[in-house]
Amino acid sequence: MAFAGKYELESQDNYEEFLGAIGLLNAKTDHKVITEVVQDGNDFTWTQSIPNWTWSNKFTVGQDCELKTMKGVKFTAAVTMEEGKISIPFPQYHFTAEMIEEKLIMICITPGEKSVTFRRTSRRI
Repeated sequence: MAFAGKYELESQDNYEEFLGAIGLLNAKTDHKVITEVVQDGNDFTWTQSIPNWTWSNKFTVGQDCELKTMKGVKFTAAVTMEEGKISIPFPQYHFTAEMIEEKLIMICITPGEKSVTFRRTSRRI
């Protein structure tokens, strides 16, 4: 599945609830998040940005990779891809991303009884 490209936020569900669940409610923004994905086979650079803030991770599908959370905390996780969907277990949530009809769909699910499912849809620009 080809993820490479630049995408602009189109819609999102449970954004504030998700930020609250991971302790980042103060990071809420009304800016349209830009996601840029550089892909070379199984090697990815995944960057999200708004004015004055950028968060980027480099990873290889099928390997344990050192990544950073949105707070800048480093961790190691196995990055997998099944049926065209990237999957990464972050410390506070599980992240998946897939392409559906030229749209980048990212889903983050927090664990536990009060689980929050955050869905972000971005269109290619």
